[in-house]
Amino acid sequence: MATPATPGAKWRTTLQHHCLLPLLLSLVFLPAAQAMEIDELMTHIDRLWRGDTSQATMTMTVKTRRYERTMTMEAWSRGQDYSLVVIREPVKDRGIATLKVRENIWNYLPKINRVTKVPASMMSGSWMGSHFTNDDLVKESTFIDDFESVISFEGERDGTLIYEVTSIPRPDAAVVWGKVVMSIRQDNFAPLVAHYFDEEELLVRLMRFDQIAEVDGRAIPLRMTLLPQDKPDESTVVVYEKIAFGMALDDNFFSLRGLQQRR
Repeated sequence: MATPATPGAKWRTTLQHHCLLPLLLSLVFLPAAQAMEIDELMTHIDRLWRGDTSQATMTMTVKTRRYERTMTMEAWSRGQDYSLVVIREPVKDRGIATLKVRENIWNYLPKINRVTKVPASMMSGSWMGSHFTNDDLVKESTFIDDFESVISFEGERDGTLIYEVTSIPRPDAAVVWGKVVMSIRQDNFAPLVAHYFDEEELLVRLMRFDQIAEVDGRAIPLRMTLLPQDKPDESTVVVYEKIAFGMALDDNFFSLRGLQQRR
């Protein structure tokens, strides 16, 4: 199974040396070239944890003012249209699952053996009491489809060469963010930090990425830390214990019948 395209030498060379081009040449040729290059980069980010198909085991630790809890989950995906997440631990939540098939999302509650469809209005709602939303969990929105992105800074920051990308929602995109600013390493194209702003351009949440490991030829952060800015003492941390790509997953795997069978 082919792996997602990683921005290549031509892309890197253009970004690193376009500032040396004569001014006239930059004005004439750079905008169209940059549009193509930024699309390549954001496609890489969109597919980083997903690939053509993926399977992962992860832990999620949620810390709030009232409680702290840890869940173990197993997740599968196929492209952008199919995702399945099943909770394995703790025992009281075992088998709770979320399934996405194209624009449709369902939750399965094994204790009452009930499947409920998640309306579009609930996509920004909390998933299992965490600071992640339903949209985060199933990756409903993508940078390449839902945002216009530009490279807003290129250079060294805190000792690391980065590309800072600023993404603004497209006019018809159903996303909750007014702007996303992400820092991406230049050497391996792994994200480092993302700032999420509301429509008033107020910082709503901060996402940090670390514990970068090479998996199937791509540099993947194995830990994501979400910090809600209105709750400075709270956090949600996801750690990938295992992630693999390229397995065969057909339509029947991502079905309501399969949703109940994988509890």
